[in-house]
Amino acid sequence: MELSQIIPHIEALIFASEKPLGNTELLELLNGALAFIEDRATPEQVEAAVDGIKEKYSAEFYAFELVQSGGGWQFLTKKEYHKTVAQLNGDKFLKRLSTAALETLAIIAYKQPITKSEIEAIRGVNCDYAVQKLLEKDLIVIAGRNEDAVGKPLIYHTSKSFMDYFGINSPDDLPKISEVLMEELVQATVVTNGETPELINEEETITETAIEEETIAETTVEEEVVAVAENENEEEETASEENTDKQTEP
Repeated sequence: MELSQIIPHIEALIFASEKPLGNTELLELLNGALAFIEDRATPEQVEAAVDGIKEKYSAEFYAFELVQSGGGWQFLTKKEYHKTVAQLNGDKFLKRLSTAALETLAIIAYKQPITKSEIEAIRGVNCDYAVQKLLEKDLIVIAGRNEDAVGKPLIYHTSKSFMDYFGINSPDDLPKISEVLMEELVQATVVTNGETPELINEEETITETAIEEETIAETTVEEEVVAVAENENEEEETASEENTDKQTEP
C-alpha cells in the first residue's frame, strides 16, 4: 500500500476520533477499512505517515497541529489561539479542579496503585468527595482491589483521560518530585564603582552582612567603654581640683 494512499485516511481517522489514537489502533483501523490480504499497511508505514502529517501541520499558516497526548495522536489548536478558542467554549473552558481534588489527584498520580485509606493517611483528611469527583471526570479509574489489605479496599489509578487532560503520554512524563521541590538559589547584585555588577551567592551575602554587623557591634561597645572611662577620668579630675581648692582656702 502506497504511503500517499495511507496519509489522508490516517488524517481522517485522527480528525474524526473523540479520543487520541495510537499507531497500533491506526494500523488496525486502516487495514480493516482498506487493505487486501496481500497488500496490508505496515507499522513502519503508519509511523512514516504520522511523521509526515505532523510536519505538514507544523507550518505557520495552520491554526492546529498534530500532537501526541493521552497515549495517542490528536489534532489540537496551537497555543497562540488559546484566547480565541476560550471565547467559543465559554464557561466549560474555564472549569478547574478544586484544590482538594488536585491534591488527591497528585497523590494518586505519584503513588499509584493506591487505596483511599492511603490517600487519606497522606492528606490527613477524608477524601470521599474528591475521589468521587475525580471518578466522575474520568481522571482516575478503579483498577481492582488490594487482596492483601484488610477489607480488600479498592485500588485507584490515573486514566487515559488524565494523560489527555494534562497533555502527557504516561505517568512517567510527570515532573519528578525532587524537581518540583527544588529551590532555586537566590542571588544578590553587587554594584561596584565604574565596574560591571557582579552576582554573588545569597549565603555569602548573609555571612558578610553578619560579619559587618558583628564588627559594628564590637566597635560600638569599644567606643562606649572608652567614653565611660573618659567620663570617670573627668569626674576624678574635677573632684581632685575641688579638694585642692578647699585645702587652699584660709
